[in-house]
Amino acid sequence: MRITHVVTLVSDDGAYGGPVSVATGQLGELAARGHEVELVSLWRGRGAPPRSVDGVPLHARTARTLVPGQGFLGLFHPGLLPALWRRVGKADAVHLHAGRDLVSLAALVVAAVRRRPFLVQTHGMVQPRGSAVARLFDRVYVPLLRRAAAALVLTDEEEAGLRQVLGPRGPRLVRLPNGVRSRPADAERSSTDVLFLARLQSRKRPEAFVRMAALVHRKRPEVSFTLHGSDEGRLAEVRRLIAEEGLGDVVTYGGALDHDAAVRRTAQATVYVLPSVDEPFPMSVLESLAVGTPVVCTDSCGIAGALRRREAAVVTDGSPEQLADAVLRLLEDPALRERVTRAGHAAVEAEFSLTAVADQLEEWYGSLARPGGG
Repeated sequence: MRITHVVTLVSDDGAYGGPVSVATGQLGELAARGHEVELVSLWRGRGAPPRSVDGVPLHARTARTLVPGQGFLGLFHPGLLPALWRRVGKADAVHLHAGRDLVSLAALVVAAVRRRPFLVQTHGMVQPRGSAVARLFDRVYVPLLRRAAAALVLTDEEEAGLRQVLGPRGPRLVRLPNGVRSRPADAERSSTDVLFLARLQSRKRPEAFVRMAALVHRKRPEVSFTLHGSDEGRLAEVRRLIAEEGLGDVVTYGGALDHDAAVRRTAQATVYVLPSVDEPFPMSVLESLAVGTPVVCTDSCGIAGALRRREAAVVTDGSPEQLADAVLRLLEDPALRERVTRAGHAAVEAEFSLTAVADQLEEWYGSLARPGGG
């Protein structure tokens, strides 16, 4: 089958986060099964758009800000429309990683006009919103979203919110987890390296990571802490806290990384810490499990229950004190690190397998490709 995915933005700093790694992971697995795959997107980064991302063919146009002050929503490029028209028109199956933004809107319009059946996957990005901008956007956006053959959702919370947005005329909602493939770490792993790798925004709580680092440093001064991720408004506060706590030689900000570099960096760390609250289904956590890096997360993470049940991560209430206690336990107990690592690999194989995700997608794509599909 010819399978086309659309995602809003691919960038060299990983700014759009999970949806890109989900899309490339799915497409990579499908390509390995003999399908012809491609990703259509905007591009932001140094130089012209690359021809591939994570080994997946990419058809991209350089992002421009058409609506200032609206973040990803306002990004577009006029040349993306003809690219969407051609690629969607040739596809046997169309899969839209849809947020509230102009790229998703354009892809929905093209799929509707070309009468191509499609799936949508919203990654928790389409939830009830009360702002005037969201209400106005949804007048056009939601009726198009309802045309999907199915909407793929991650969690109970996402399903409830999306059902509220779509109303009774919405498409069938289908549960599909994010998936990764376990792989041995090919990098030398440090024994005193604690990592934060996520966008620097309020929900990710990088400040909590710095406060945790201050607590750990008092007991284990040899441990180093690094933050990686694109700045979305919290870097100044992070730097202020580092200076306030006297951690300039201990906590460093290493900037944003592309996806391949992020996975390699995760594999080098002793512990990965994600202090996020209300994180629906963090790919960075799954990728940490996949490369064997023990994870510390919060109990509001969407997969915290499964990780706690399998003892595949140390789950905390998100306070700096509990985060610090969890990190110290993992640093000081190699046997615990090994148990958590093994449990993480087992969780990937049993619940977050890319193979199982691709099996389900193939069934849906087959139904879309058949006459009258969707």
